[in-house]
Amino acid sequence: MSEMTPVQGLPTQRTCPFDPPDDYERLRAEAPVAPIVFPDGNQGWLLSRYEDVRTLLTDPRFSSERSRSARTRHRDTKPAMPPGAFISMDPPDHTRYRRLVAGRFTTRKMRGLEPRIEAYAKEHLDRMEKQGGPVDLVEAYALPIPALVISDLLGVPAERRADFQRWSADVLNVELPLEQIKLSISEFSRFMQELIDSKKKEPGDDLISDLVHPTSEKDRLADDEVSGLCTLMLIAGHESTSNMLSLGTLITLQNPDQLAALREDPELIDSAIEELLRYLSIVQFSFTRTALEDVELGGQHVKAGQTVVGAMVSANRDSEHFPEPDRLLFDRQDARNFAFGAGIHLCIGHQLARVEMRVAFRRLLERFPGLRVAVPQDQLRFKTDSVVYGVWELPVEWDTAG
Repeated sequence: MSEMTPVQGLPTQRTCPFDPPDDYERLRAEAPVAPIVFPDGNQGWLLSRYEDVRTLLTDPRFSSERSRSARTRHRDTKPAMPPGAFISMDPPDHTRYRRLVAGRFTTRKMRGLEPRIEAYAKEHLDRMEKQGGPVDLVEAYALPIPALVISDLLGVPAERRADFQRWSADVLNVELPLEQIKLSISEFSRFMQELIDSKKKEPGDDLISDLVHPTSEKDRLADDEVSGLCTLMLIAGHESTSNMLSLGTLITLQNPDQLAALREDPELIDSAIEELLRYLSIVQFSFTRTALEDVELGGQHVKAGQTVVGAMVSANRDSEHFPEPDRLLFDRQDARNFAFGAGIHLCIGHQLARVEMRVAFRRLLERFPGLRVAVPQDQLRFKTDSVVYGVWELPVEWDTAG
């Protein structure tokens, strides 16, 4: 492969919980396209620079099909992605499935959801204020808002939120025993089939109903395809945003100069959200592709069939693309980043996530000007064992009027 010493597995060790794993700074400088040995023994490549990761995400010579790739985090073979899970597909299958759901995620429709998101934010902030601090911000605010919104979009009963949140956490956990993951997947699948059956009998104004009652026979999907597609949407539709809300609140409170700037100029909210997305890069094990043919990438020869991982957490801190990348700057002029991917696999819910974050961050900071973390940082539990990084709990308190 190369004269370079291969990296042994994906870097995970962080000195600071808000910064990428330590090895990435060295890799960007010394071996931006580095050979890596994955846990299953397969050898491939690890990308740490912005431009190389962008190439990986936009070059059709790299496949997203998970069945082609090495096991990048486990020795064991995890269950295959279900039918309909288009995140791990290439065209034309990816194109077909994405088209079937894209109509529910247009920019206009996402903006139209803002009043509903405002109402959910107010309801949960009212409840927090009535209860009084300390309150776990994850459970009381960051988790329920995106979970309720995606439930509405898909047509999932809100009272089942605790179940699908638990199953989602298990599916994303990289350290759980394989049997526990399989059990949660099985329970999730049964739940989705029951929901599909109910929508066949009593359709509503929601995505699952759209899929089981297509306007054209060419768009008809089997039940397992609907189940797999909607499971993917349900997990992705709440996990990333909820962790951004909690971890983003934590890092904002730890940067009082940036918090003050946002309070002084509320119009900074959109650039602040982009900067938080860049700075935190919460999908910590990301962008796995497989070369469909021999490719020259960053001066290295990638052979057909080799697995290549593009490290979002590293690319979003690349000093060649972002001046002062390790500073959190809410007025950063160009914070465009890979938090939602790029190319044909750009996250279909990226506009929804941005609307949710804009409303939720703004209303939280308005309601509680004296918001602060209620425990020392060393008492917080970070999600080092999850595909999506964050905090398990975030106890907060605030000054009360009078």
